[in-house]
Amino acid sequence: MASRDTYDNIDPATGCSLGAVARTTAEDVDHAVTSAAQAQRQWRKSSPEERSRLLVETARLIRADRDNLALLESSDTGKPLTQAYGDADTCARYFEFYGHAIESYYGHQIPLGDDLHVYTRREPYGVTGHIVAWNYPLQLVGRAVAASLASGNCAVAKPADETPRTTVRLAEIIQQAGFPAGAFNVVTGIGAETGAALADHQGIGHLSFVGSTNIGSTIAHAAADRVIPTVLELGGKSANLVFADADIDAAVPALVRSIVQNAGQTCSAGSRLLVHHEVHDEVVAKMVAELEQITIGRGTDDPGLGPLISAKQLDRVSGFLERLKRGTVVTGGASPELEGELASGAFFSPTLIDDVDPASEIAQEEIFGPVVVASTFSDDDEALALANGTDYGLISAVWTQNVSRAHRMAYEIDAGQVFVNNYGAGGGVELPFGGFKKSGYGREKSIEALDEYTQTKTVVLKL
Repeated sequence: MASRDTYDNIDPATGCSLGAVARTTAEDVDHAVTSAAQAQRQWRKSSPEERSRLLVETARLIRADRDNLALLESSDTGKPLTQAYGDADTCARYFEFYGHAIESYYGHQIPLGDDLHVYTRREPYGVTGHIVAWNYPLQLVGRAVAASLASGNCAVAKPADETPRTTVRLAEIIQQAGFPAGAFNVVTGIGAETGAALADHQGIGHLSFVGSTNIGSTIAHAAADRVIPTVLELGGKSANLVFADADIDAAVPALVRSIVQNAGQTCSAGSRLLVHHEVHDEVVAKMVAELEQITIGRGTDDPGLGPLISAKQLDRVSGFLERLKRGTVVTGGASPELEGELASGAFFSPTLIDDVDPASEIAQEEIFGPVVVASTFSDDDEALALANGTDYGLISAVWTQNVSRAHRMAYEIDAGQVFVNNYGAGGGVELPFGGFKKSGYGREKSIEALDEYTQTKTVVLKL
């Protein structure tokens, strides 16, 4: 490393330091990209069978290290330990999925004429750069890097400065699995320094980013300056549409999970509750009853709700409540009173705000906390207008027993994923995931990610 500068990795549950993290420089980034480029010269020639074997072995090693990875993820992010175990399992599944998928990932033969043999090849970009958010560090880096390596690229990842440890551990596991030295490199540090250096590096052939829409725009500009492709998974303001004929008792647990998972710090969080006026009171009352039963505490103690990622994020979430002009805080709305070392943690109670103006800041902007805002509608057209009434389009859910309505809503809603009578965007390794509008572009997860990390070459052979 060129620099020995460090910064403190803060425990969001206590505000205390978990240890020092290397604050890498542009020179360090250059070393990492150069190392990846050297490894990629041979890795691109590797067979699908070889890639498959190493990816599946990585999945096995992730599962073997599951307890350690979950503990690191929980203490770094503050999320409940059960959820961190789910993240470790999903990370393993990405390597396993792409390890199997790459062996049946083909080009095409095009029948252009008897005197021509025309076919396409899918070829890697070279070195891919990955800048990931702090909310699901292990899942986010796993899904990007597994697809990239499977496609014949090598990769450099920059984890969020708040949550670096599981990405560093993953790099050790990938090396242990037998990947070539330099195939996967990690650069830790501050986004404005290390992340910017990675996004601007001339040796990067493809960029992926998960985070806020504002920073995503900056990443897209950096990529555009060098004319390289990007995958951007950005913000969300996802809606649950609950119709009068919905099975309310089946819906409510999912509605609650959609906003309290990872303390609401999820791009696909169900942060808008749009309810038909006939069932509004019942839905709100049942949700409040469940929200008020949720336990709060340190993530490693496995409560129902852990802290927000930082004191800065706590101030952001609190600010939305302080600026609220119309709406009734039915439950929550402030930090809980905790004792001991947790009194300094970044905790915020599960919150439901009713009768919110759909055009207001709190109903339009991504809060990234355990805060859901509720509004009512009277008919299908109004529900659809409200669902599409933000700049975001990541996911949405429709709760109804009417099959025709379900299909119409799925067709008309502007979102990358639409769920009917369920809400489950986060864990679907096999499901294409990405947004419409300001929620980003490109798709991660599923077989489509292999298309994102490869480029098509057409070969025309005269017979």
